[in-house]
Amino acid sequence: MIRLTEIRLPIDHSPEALNAAILDKLALKSSDLSSFTVFKRGYDARKRDAIILVYTLDVEVANEVELFKRFVKDPHVSVSPDTSYQFVAQAPKQLPHRPLIIGFGPCGIMAGLVLAQMGFQPIILERGKKVRERTKDTWGLWRKGVLNPESNVQFGEGGAGTFSDGKLYSQIKDPKHYGRKVLTEFVKAGAPEEILYVSKPHIGTFRLVKMVENMRAQIEALGGEIRFQQHVTDVLIEQGQMRGVVLANGEELRSDHVILALGHSARDTFKMLFEREVFMEAKPFSIGFRIEHPQTLIDQARFGKHAGNELLGAADYKLVHHAKNGRSVYSFCMCPGGQVVAATSEEKRVVTNGMSQYSRAERNANAGIVVGISPEDYPGNVLAGLEFQRRWESRAFELGGESYQAPAQLVGDFLKNLPSKQLGGVEPSYQPGVHLTNLATSLPDYAINAVREALPAFEKQIKGFSRYDAVLTGVETRTSSPIRITRGQDFQSLNVQGLYPAGEGAGYAGGILSAGVDGIKVAEAVALSLQTAI
Repeated sequence: MIRLTEIRLPIDHSPEALNAAILDKLALKSSDLSSFTVFKRGYDARKRDAIILVYTLDVEVANEVELFKRFVKDPHVSVSPDTSYQFVAQAPKQLPHRPLIIGFGPCGIMAGLVLAQMGFQPIILERGKKVRERTKDTWGLWRKGVLNPESNVQFGEGGAGTFSDGKLYSQIKDPKHYGRKVLTEFVKAGAPEEILYVSKPHIGTFRLVKMVENMRAQIEALGGEIRFQQHVTDVLIEQGQMRGVVLANGEELRSDHVILALGHSARDTFKMLFEREVFMEAKPFSIGFRIEHPQTLIDQARFGKHAGNELLGAADYKLVHHAKNGRSVYSFCMCPGGQVVAATSEEKRVVTNGMSQYSRAERNANAGIVVGISPEDYPGNVLAGLEFQRRWESRAFELGGESYQAPAQLVGDFLKNLPSKQLGGVEPSYQPGVHLTNLATSLPDYAINAVREALPAFEKQIKGFSRYDAVLTGVETRTSSPIRITRGQDFQSLNVQGLYPAGEGAGYAGGILSAGVDGIKVAEAVALSLQTAI
């Protein structure tokens, strides 16, 4: 099989154009081409009125050996890599114990699935509820302002990624094609097949719900066990070796292999691990706001006359500005045609995030506009970043009127440091609603000043970005975990054997795909360790 890259065609090309482009590129006759498949399809929108589709193709021809001789120096012609997944172990009939997984988000799901597929029958502990029950609790906050601290956007089956745009792309290095394994399993579970080849695949919340349920069913069918509303409150460590966990109801579960797939908001668990002297360190993260514009504005700015094209969908963007005060300001988790959501997991705090459905058909585009910070900004012990987040989430609760409404301000008023009194043409999507105010005291001065400088700079790249009535909603504080539960090359904690920190909460992922990939890596490490222990 031959891999062709950088096959570029106009966005309105005919169905036959791909076939013709292959024949032209390889100087073949039609009879020499046996078949081809699209491995990846992206687009180049740098010239918005002349958008180009860019293909990566896997091609089967009559005489591959001779063809490779002719194109040996061409970087766009190569052997198609084998992206199929190969299991690294198979569980023996008698296991000394079953591996435990704490958390059932993307990382925990993929770790559990791969271990189950290898026969290790993992036990997965999730502090929240099943995904449909969790959805009802989440809507309770959005529609009625009633928070369930154990069942919300952060906690429950599917993890924080369930209530997001469902983006399935990442910039991680992936030489073993684990990302392909993640996407393939998602398709088996009901995700649209296009996620295997479009350049920026996504699923959306409603489809994620059913997909997560199907993956749970597969794990259970393979002998795995998922226990919901099981909050781990302690770990059992003997002479540097993991021996099990303690649940809130007092039950002890024994295991020498425990995967921590906590997610970035398990603050009480981080504190417990810190008190048990599990090695961890503070790490950088980012804070800021959500910004909303009409999606039509973004479509027009990015795609010009091609705005609304089915192949392109709703337009996204990626922006960065290096402010004079040394801070980097960038767009984060951009959600085309989506909504801003209430994402707190703690009472009397306000946190925002973004979400889209598969259709991306809502009126607004939203994105985080966030400022990078480092542990030097919140001196103290390893957990100081958690308290830093809480401080600004509590302040947002106060500015929002102490009712889980979020503080919001028009961009024009924010730039002038004036409190907003009424909305303009952009209607904010945040539920249970926004409270117009002045966001000047909602974040540290250095963050406010950096965002004020960045918004006019972003206007130069997207006309209308700093329009007066665009809406800023605060605050976005949980861009990533403020700690790293550091691990070695064997994926185990530096000072606790048998403890496998994984995913976003441990500081090793940043999104659904990278979390899933990390879950596979850690599952393989556990499987090999268990196999060796027999």
